[in-house]
Amino acid sequence: MPSYEIGTIRERLANWVEASRPYAASGCVASYIPELAKSPHHALGISLLHASGESATAGDCGNRFTMQSISKVFTLILALMDNGEEEVFRKVGMEPTGDNFNSMLKLELVRPGIPFNPMINAGAITISSLIRGSSPEEVYRRILDFLRVLAGNQRLSCDEEVYRSESETGNLNRSIAYFLKQNGVLSGNVEDVLDVYFRHCSIQADCSDLARMALVLACGGLDPQTGTRLIPRRYVQIAKTFMTTCGMYNASGEFAIQVGLPAKSGVSGGILALVPGQYGIGVFGPALNDKGNSQAGVHLLEVISRELDWSMF
Repeated sequence: MPSYEIGTIRERLANWVEASRPYAASGCVASYIPELAKSPHHALGISLLHASGESATAGDCGNRFTMQSISKVFTLILALMDNGEEEVFRKVGMEPTGDNFNSMLKLELVRPGIPFNPMINAGAITISSLIRGSSPEEVYRRILDFLRVLAGNQRLSCDEEVYRSESETGNLNRSIAYFLKQNGVLSGNVEDVLDVYFRHCSIQADCSDLARMALVLACGGLDPQTGTRLIPRRYVQIAKTFMTTCGMYNASGEFAIQVGLPAKSGVSGGILALVPGQYGIGVFGPALNDKGNSQAGVHLLEVISRELDWSMF
């Protein structure tokens, strides 16, 4: 996997963004969460952060958006740090589903009835129940503090309007959570667990924040500035594997072929991706394709990966 000078990337990045922006026209912003329907349809931005600390940005990279499913990568890591692998994977599986991220079909059809992986909603809700804390507020605060450290940004916070919108309209997630509770998978009070889940999905970030979080993963869990270990290397390996196999919903196989980088998307249009040992990447493009991934954002990553020969495969 070649390494390119950041200056070379800076010279070309704006052109790549503008070449990919028209692809947003064929996508749709998420409307099942009413607040997300207000997102700017044609926005597209990207931030890349190199392990040296140098960065490159282009497009609408200053727009703030909620992390949504991108937060699932980091709640998984926090649950692993709290409980260890054996306990976490007693409740959540390790395999792709091939179904939509909010499907509960296989919970009933495939025994033993645990979610297939931590990146789908059922898995992420279960993971939220495994993070330690004496109250939903404490659990959420631990997640937020963890993300602030990884992003190097103490100003990260919850978008209260999106949180309320998700909480008020999240009936399918409630159905999933109560089904998990009935099957003995979910521990604790269901509404408390859902409150944590809705809140961590509603944490706001921008492309630079995502790039910094991704760079920690690209560096094997080390703070890229100080070399301090923030995440055990083993848990970074697990997270990057799930990003590769499940991170782009049921388009993860296609993304692996076309882009070839670990990534995680969210229905707000964000994508967190990384080039191992080199770059953290944050993308924002709220117009989604039919799989729930940023239409223009995916195209942009395809172009960059192809032009820079970044695929791991």
